[in-house]
Amino acid sequence: MGFPGNRMRRLRSSDAMRRLVRRNSLSVDDLVYPLFARSGEGVKEPIESIEGCLAFSPDMIANEAKDVASLGIPAVLLFGLPDKKDQRGSQAWAEDGAVQQSARRIKDAVPQLAVITDVCLCAYTTSGHCGVVNKDGRVDNDATCELLAKTALSHVQAGADMVAPSDMMDGRVRYIRQCLEENGFDDRAIMSYAAKYASAFYGPFRDAAGSSPEFGDRRSYQMDPACSDQAMQEIALDIEEGADIVMVKPGLCYLDIIQRARQRFDCPIAAYFVSGEYMMIKSAAKAGLLDEDAATAEALACLKRAGADIIITYSAKTSAKLLTG
Repeated sequence: MGFPGNRMRRLRSSDAMRRLVRRNSLSVDDLVYPLFARSGEGVKEPIESIEGCLAFSPDMIANEAKDVASLGIPAVLLFGLPDKKDQRGSQAWAEDGAVQQSARRIKDAVPQLAVITDVCLCAYTTSGHCGVVNKDGRVDNDATCELLAKTALSHVQAGADMVAPSDMMDGRVRYIRQCLEENGFDDRAIMSYAAKYASAFYGPFRDAAGSSPEFGDRRSYQMDPACSDQAMQEIALDIEEGADIVMVKPGLCYLDIIQRARQRFDCPIAAYFVSGEYMMIKSAAKAGLLDEDAATAEALACLKRAGADIIITYSAKTSAKLLTG
């Protein structure tokens, strides 16, 4: 008679057995692909700091969206790369902004694809901060929330299915929810970057978006990486204010936060596998230190195991191809 402990080996004895007892399975339905919309025409250019990603002008982005949809990926997350900036970030809510034009083009070309738009001012302000900076050098929370709501409204008017505020201002979900409902868009969802940490892993994205702060840092409004209880408080507040989905960002380095959120909150949880985490695997693979596909699959499986329902990742297209054979 075998030892009871042999059960573990028996359940791992073949691929079929491992699949039978696997309690967490990654699906293409879990993936969201970030898309970068750049001002101009005829633009389709590589983003050097995020290998494998491209920036598209609105007239070029629909073809990329069609490719994403053909892989079975249900949604894209749009980021804007404007050609001009000012102190208030006014291009963020411009009717002819890159995000607004791109949302229209994508929804016309691929109506079944969910369009989520990032709502923040950091890529649009001359300061590089996520909001309006006062004369004393501090970000004005309430004035920023008003502009974020204005930006969110412009996105849904252009066809966005969901808006995703990433600024970490206090109360911005309430401002956005109220603005959308007052303008007849109570059917549009909000995915809040609820637990967004002041992380070093955003470097490649900030390079791509030109959104590094001109002075100081974002630690006064983004979360301290050493804190976990505050994340639960932030998530609870955003749900109370009207968020439909909450996000933990970064993802891979914050699996404990995802797990705590999963255990506590009964709502969809998104995890952002951010640019620095993505490029770490890319760089290690280039150096011949690991298998890129295997490492990416493992990382995404870990996010799913921790409790993420939705995974935003620059590897969504390649992962979808692997998942669907």
